[in-house]
Amino acid sequence: MEWVYLLIAGVLEIGWAVGLKYSEGFTRLWPTVFTVLGMIASVFFLALAVQKIPLGTGYAIWTGIGAVGTATLGIVLFAESAGGPRLIFMAIIVLGIVGLKMTSGH
Repeated sequence: MEWVYLLIAGVLEIGWAVGLKYSEGFTRLWPTVFTVLGMIASVFFLALAVQKIPLGTGYAIWTGIGAVGTATLGIVLFAESAGGPRLIFMAIIVLGIVGLKMTSGH
């Protein structure tokens, strides 16, 4: 179950990171509310996950999911660069996430 918690935490991290853009510096009420709630929920699920997953592994995977997911949504929603080098480095992060999962012992 801890891996499910970690996945939920990572997806919520993507949500709140994208929410930062929509909150426009915390000047828009509802995007700000959802962003802050997403932050709290993301850290809550991360805390549940690292009760059984090693902290370093859990935190690295959480930030990796957030980084790749946020970069992907930046490309899709905000027309950010989808250049080859950027995609290659995103793939390297994904490989790191997979490697950490495979070597975590859980």
